[in-house]
Amino acid sequence: MGKVRFLRGKPVSRLERRIGYRFKNTELLERALRHRSWSFDDGNAILNASNERLEFLGDAVLGLLVAEHLFREFPGRTEGELTESRRLLVNGEFLAQRAEELDLGCEILLSASEEETGGREKQSILSDAYEALLGAIYIDGGFKAAKKFVEEKHLADRDEQLNSEKYINFKGTLLEYLQARGKRPEYRIISENGPDHNKTFVAAVSVAGKEIGRGSGPTKKAAEQKASKEALEKITR
Repeated sequence: MGKVRFLRGKPVSRLERRIGYRFKNTELLERALRHRSWSFDDGNAILNASNERLEFLGDAVLGLLVAEHLFREFPGRTEGELTESRRLLVNGEFLAQRAEELDLGCEILLSASEEETGGREKQSILSDAYEALLGAIYIDGGFKAAKKFVEEKHLADRDEQLNSEKYINFKGTLLEYLQARGKRPEYRIISENGPDHNKTFVAAVSVAGKEIGRGSGPTKKAAEQKASKEALEKITR
């Protein structure tokens, strides 16, 4: 594709090569790339012509496949840690990044006004098109094809990073976990030791006055992250 627009019934081989999947029904691929602005521009109004329904499906498929991958690859990780890892892999910023790697922006069908306002670079438009693309692959090729795309294009090179604790927001995960149960964590710094250039902080996290985790680190934030990690390990066993 590149700058080439769709010709109905003809394969869009350049994009298909980039995504590693050949569509049997290229109409699905075209629909995955139709932004809603295009669907109502210049008399193009067609019921359900935009990529929104495919985006809805792709979002669900992606969530399942990412969850399955994390469950399989990280058997020692708690529910809270898995939740945070999944969040990193399905958030809009990451989806837009993957879309850019596939050069998806130049393929999206936009209205003239959306084009003029830089729609091809907008994170929301890119991430939505990416999910719609996955939805289209799922409809066209089934679960196996969708899984292959996610493993080869979406999850490639991520496991090493996800193994690093610095990529996991334990504090945010703990807050989300507790709020869902009508509770809220409270943090306090217990101690602060060492010279200014090499301090060690110890933090504790409590719920309703009961301590559930403690941790240390070179900064208050790091100590609170460690305390949150310990708390998650305790309460999600």
